[in-house]
Amino acid sequence: MADTAIIVEGARKKYGGKAGKYALDGLDLTVARGTVHGVLGPNGAGKTTLVRILSTLLRPDSGRVEVAGHDVVRQAYEVRLRIGLLGQHAALDEELDGRQNLEMFGRLYHLGARHARVRAGELLERFGLADTGRKPVKQYSGGMRRRLDLAASLIGDRHGADPEVLFLDEPTTGLDPRGRAEVWSAVRSLVGGGTTVLLTTQYLEEADQLAHRISVVDAGRVIADGTADELKTTTGGDRIDVVLRDAGQLGAAVALLPVPKDAVSVDPDRRLLSARVTERMAALSGVVRALEAAGIEAEDVALRRPTLDEVFLHLTGDDHRVKEPA
Repeated sequence: MADTAIIVEGARKKYGGKAGKYALDGLDLTVARGTVHGVLGPNGAGKTTLVRILSTLLRPDSGRVEVAGHDVVRQAYEVRLRIGLLGQHAALDEELDGRQNLEMFGRLYHLGARHARVRAGELLERFGLADTGRKPVKQYSGGMRRRLDLAASLIGDRHGADPEVLFLDEPTTGLDPRGRAEVWSAVRSLVGGGTTVLLTTQYLEEADQLAHRISVVDAGRVIADGTADELKTTTGGDRIDVVLRDAGQLGAAVALLPVPKDAVSVDPDRRLLSARVTERMAALSGVVRALEAAGIEAEDVALRRPTLDEVFLHLTGDDHRVKEPA
């Protein structure tokens, strides 16, 4: 399909032989061209195995897997010409500067010395690293390193074009908020140019910020798929949060919320009550009136959508996971 960049149908991969367990157990996934597709899941859910298969580093045991219109098993070389991969850990030489790193990667991709030098300059400019001079990478901030690593994942095309599909496997792990924002900006720029991005992440905010569509993976299968807003509706609608001035009144306030007592979450340290509600405005006005009538003073009463963290926990729970190879 011309408008589809990735197709996965019934993909399976088992580790440990006959007695082993499936890291992917009939996984299905479709990713539209020119979008960011987030893949969320707990450790061991199958995310890294999926990326390794999509990037031709690992063969599936069975199923159909296509990237950019090519089969990852039968047409692996054609797939590699069209993709980029940014793994969880930076693959940079700490003693070299940014330009030297990119030129080295260019030569490893069989670019000529002049072409590698020109391409390195283009990418340094594009990712805001042109003014780093001869400073070695070990002196870069976390965000600068990941931007350079992202640039390195793009350098291999002989014609200077971005890859059709880019795989980002937890690209901002360990970065501070500023570093994450720098990487997010670079990813948005790539997608604006037509690149399709498959993003695996455990930062729910990252998926919320970047992904046009999200698939939640658990035990080797996709258990939910949709936009961030669509997934948030799976937890049962909006939530109402009430912060009291006096934590000693939490118990009395629980009875005033328009839901069963066992459906209210209580955080004594924050003096916070939280519950799912359906009729959002009626619930808000009703709670405010009930608190006033009972003489219970609230510092804040607010309606909000569920967070992706709440969706994630609601969908995946905390049961045992299959451990994927590192």
